Amino acid sequence: MPLSDVAIRNAKPREKSYKMGDSLGLFLLVQPSGGKLWRFKYRVLRREKKLALGTYPDISLSEARRRRDEARQMVAHGRDPAREKQLEKHRAFMEAANTFAAIADEYCRKRRRDGARAWAPATAKRSEYLLSQISIAIGRLPVTEIGPADVLAAIRKIEAKGNYESARRTLQLASGVFRYAVATVRLNSDPTRDLRGALIVPKVTHYGAVIDPKEVGELLLAIDDYEGHVVTKLALRIAPHVFVRPGELRHAEWGEIDLEAALWTIPAEKTKMRKPHHVPLSHQVIELFRSLQMFSGNSGYAFPSIRSRKRPMSDNTLNAALRRLGYASDEMTGHGFRAMASTLLNESGLWSPDAIERALAHGDTDRVRAAYHRGTHWKERVKMAQWWSDHLDELRAQGKKPR
Repeated sequence: MPLSDVAIRNAKPREKSYKMGDSLGLFLLVQPSGGKLWRFKYRVLRREKKLALGTYPDISLSEARRRRDEARQMVAHGRDPAREKQLEKHRAFMEAANTFAAIADEYCRKRRRDGARAWAPATAKRSEYLLSQISIAIGRLPVTEIGPADVLAAIRKIEAKGNYESARRTLQLASGVFRYAVATVRLNSDPTRDLRGALIVPKVTHYGAVIDPKEVGELLLAIDDYEGHVVTKLALRIAPHVFVRPGELRHAEWGEIDLEAALWTIPAEKTKMRKPHHVPLSHQVIELFRSLQMFSGNSGYAFPSIRSRKRPMSDNTLNAALRRLGYASDEMTGHGFRAMASTLLNESGLWSPDAIERALAHGDTDRVRAAYHRGTHWKERVKMAQWWSDHLDELRAQGKKPR
């Protein structure tokens, strides 16, 4: 005889557990403690099994029957309700663990050691910071529950502060996290794929750079008269000659610089393109490095921080020094030495564009072409490095008294 709510409410505990049958395999197990547990008895492959459906009164009689009917449907289709319940619990656990913050952390750790594509330390630090900003809003959510509107709302908070480039970069990083979740079979698709065009496009700004030959001479004279820290002054004097990226200059270590061979080898992990970059050193640069050794030694960082030799000089040191010399940020920056060299070397007409590009460590998407250029342009680059230093000396001699 099927159960009724009255019969269930009136059921009293006994010394031992006992069953109160309903119908179609559903029964109520009354425990000595007074607890009342719903159970469904069924057979799979001739084996009798029981499925827990919840407790009474949390699960009512009608709800227990509904759950029983769902389980019967599974059995009818050859599925084991108990096994399905285990899988569902596992999926729920995995979803709870696969939050945006957790996957973003995993993604960043992967990118830090991603072979030729590995992030440079500065890039990793910046990327992790930007992702942390949107994790405030969506970090605790499972990636499967995050929609385009959630991501856009989080990034709009960055955009609202006028940080358009940061917002754009954060959207790119978020997309990278979601695509990584897709690749690791934790998400079906990237929810940011349809957000292109949603953000304000930042105005493209170029690094301030002195490219007029006469003004280059004035800048070099101004650097000669710099009255700040001697290591900073030597960094300013070396930067125009080698025109590497500011981060590569700051992180230079003496073990990478061979003054006898007139060669500075920047390891792949310190370059933007994640490939070793070889810099030929002119006579002038070698002498400047020898002067630098008197102040920073011959081991560790060539341009150490004023506060600790275990760290390189800060990323703002060169720009701050240029500001002290009277150059505004739209006039000259640490990165501007590269634009200066690129412009004047190309305008000279003496050097092949490929040799100049190789000296600037710009990437080449054609691997065969890139390998060919490394071999064929080295001798030209060595000559160009010496010519460039000599040319800078000439411009300095022709320059007016610095500002």
